[in-house]
Amino acid sequence: MKISAIIPARLASKRLNEKLLIKIHGLEMIEHVRRRAIISQAFEEVFVATSDIEIEKLINKYGGKVIRTLKSHENGTSRAAEAINSIDASHIVLIQGDEPLILPSHLILMVEYMNKHPEFSTINAIARVEFASDLDDPSQVKCVINQEGRILYCFRRSPSNCEKDQQISYIKKMLGLIGYRREILDIISSAKPSKIQELESIEQLLLISNNYILNSLELDTNIPSINIYDDINKVMNCIKENPMQQKLIKKVIDFKQSSYKLDSN
Repeated sequence: MKISAIIPARLASKRLNEKLLIKIHGLEMIEHVRRRAIISQAFEEVFVATSDIEIEKLINKYGGKVIRTLKSHENGTSRAAEAINSIDASHIVLIQGDEPLILPSHLILMVEYMNKHPEFSTINAIARVEFASDLDDPSQVKCVINQEGRILYCFRRSPSNCEKDQQISYIKKMLGLIGYRREILDIISSAKPSKIQELESIEQLLLISNNYILNSLELDTNIPSINIYDDINKVMNCIKENPMQQKLIKKVIDFKQSSYKLDSN
């Protein structure tokens, strides 16, 4: 396997415009994600895929690799499907640019899991739902999995009927970390858009609605991402309260790209 990371990035976010340029400890969020991907040393290469010149200039300034893509993409998966045509990789890990606290250890786990299960075409990282109130938070995509870990359905508000303290025992939060085999991205790029995917604005529903298997990898930590303005405080509080994140932030801020050699796996 040749596994590279692609971070799809666009400024025109529906829920929080230009959120990828929000500075966390003085550094833009998109660059936090890119540096953590490199720090993990899990990938052959790490790319940012974007159609925005502002993001391209920013990543170039930091010495990163950029793939220019079309402006027409509605989600990160379709942008990654275009971007993979520019690189030599059998698999990619899509890392959403709004996951500034992603753990390098989780990226390593994803790559290890992909190597362990070469038969899986798609693997989405998931984690527990922290609070009952999250079940009806539309900014967080959730799912239900079967006994084999396959994702059965994705949603923004819980469709379940039982008590919410019971729901959080089986409903999982979907994270912005997805492993793809190259050929499934080719299929996605040519697949007919799904009405439910478009109406719910959940890109993974394109796979499910076209009868493709979406596997899951459950991680031990639910880390906040930034989807709406209130999430910024959640991320800052997580850094403040979590010694591991404090160490990682220091490592990210002090980052020197020449200190990290890719192609390690």
